[in-house]
Amino acid sequence: MNVEHTPLPGIGVRHSFITAQGRRVGVVEYRGLDRRDVFYEDADDPDSTCGLRLTRSEAVTLAGLLGLLDVVAVDDRN
Repeated sequence: MNVEHTPLPGIGVRHSFITAQGRRVGVVEYRGLDRRDVFYEDADDPDSTCGLRLTRSEAVTLAGLLGLLDVVAVDDRN
């Protein structure tokens, strides 16, 4: 699966991929904020996007629900 990483100047990075159904799904990771936006686009209407805002803790919980066995926290202090 090809994951695109798109820099968003002044915001962060958008990570996304296209599903088998033709929908773009991804996460906007905000630089310096405890926030991630999960989004997906409708394959029939590329101008239509639905999203959900999550804190880091909520994102980790969602990752667990999706079957991720281990989540490794990155230490940004180094």
